[in-house]
Amino acid sequence: MRIQYINLSKLMCEKNKLYQKKQLLTGQAVILAAGRGIRTYPLTLTKPKPLLKVAGKTILEYSLDNLTSLVEEVIIVVGYKKEMIQKAIGSNYKGLKIKYVFQKKLSGTGDAIQKAIPHLKNKFLLLNGDDLYEQEDIKQCLKKYPCILLKQVKNPENYGQVKIKNNQVKELVEKPKKRISNLVNTGLYVLDKSIFDLKIKKSVRNEYEITDYIKNIIENEKLYFHKNKSWIPVSYSWNLLDANEYLLKNYYTKNKVIIGKGTIIESGANIQGPVLIGQNCFIGANSYIKKFTSIGDNCAIGQAVEIENTVIGDNNNIGDLTSIKDSVVGDNCKIGAGTIFTNFRDDGQTIKSVIAGKIIDTKRQRLGAIVGDGVRIGINSLIMPGKKIWAGKTIKPNQTIKKDII
Repeated sequence: MRIQYINLSKLMCEKNKLYQKKQLLTGQAVILAAGRGIRTYPLTLTKPKPLLKVAGKTILEYSLDNLTSLVEEVIIVVGYKKEMIQKAIGSNYKGLKIKYVFQKKLSGTGDAIQKAIPHLKNKFLLLNGDDLYEQEDIKQCLKKYPCILLKQVKNPENYGQVKIKNNQVKELVEKPKKRISNLVNTGLYVLDKSIFDLKIKKSVRNEYEITDYIKNIIENEKLYFHKNKSWIPVSYSWNLLDANEYLLKNYYTKNKVIIGKGTIIESGANIQGPVLIGQNCFIGANSYIKKFTSIGDNCAIGQAVEIENTVIGDNNNIGDLTSIKDSVVGDNCKIGAGTIFTNFRDDGQTIKSVIAGKIIDTKRQRLGAIVGDGVRIGINSLIMPGKKIWAGKTIKPNQTIKKDII
């Protein structure tokens, strides 16, 4: 077992060369971080989506790390639980000047970006606060103007689709009934204040859409594009597993097992990297921590516990003989001994989940539970695949959970 104790912040700085001499390509960036994150309930019942942690850091921190060597100032549009974002990030982040603007009524991305207008100088970078982008892709976009970042995907029906011709974008259609392209809009743009010269109307969703501004550029000017190497949208809670695997593969490959200061690993524990374990944790004897697992700070993992491909938050207590696979566990949870998170259906079908009253196909054949903050699960419980447990809920011992606990 290859183990390295390491300062995660310094590691990320080295990865992105954040302390190199700045070569500013644009002065400002705007991050949209105001939404409620209903599709990521129960995790976002207690915190805004950009503050969800994956591979040891919040999504918002990964975005800011990528921007540190590219811009001088970041304007963050906040709304839902805005105080948590302001407290977590502050007014300066690794040399970046941080400003906040408030979207009181969540009336769409077009309305959100309008809140930043008084602070914009001219050219700016715009990106979603709940998606993960690669710094190199951002750099390539900044070399073109105006520009949109595109990604070729297998399921374009879930996104705004984009047609291109002669190195320019020719059409952008939001989730068309008939596929027009397998290139989709990632929500990252290089723009300037002139886009606001046009007044947009509310869409059929009764919201102001940033894409209506983009469509105006396509119709009246030239819109360039860059096809990215990697983009991970955290649309649903299980997308955190995709993000976690990607980050552990690409940011921590030289450190197969990363363990924070103060963490104790008892004899007989087997850790199969890539794995990230935070500070001041305890890993019990004969536990088996398998690849693509992230464990937050101040967690106590009992004896003979098995964890695989899972994101576990901070301040959790997981009892002996527990099995957790392909799952996401929030903060401050207590999971009783002998609890099993099952992660696949006997019939081999993909796992479905109910989101805002609709049945959503996760497209995953393996998915355990999504557990909100402050949950208490009694001993010897059995959680069926894909079930969600709302924040603060208590499950009595010896229960079989066959539906979401809301």
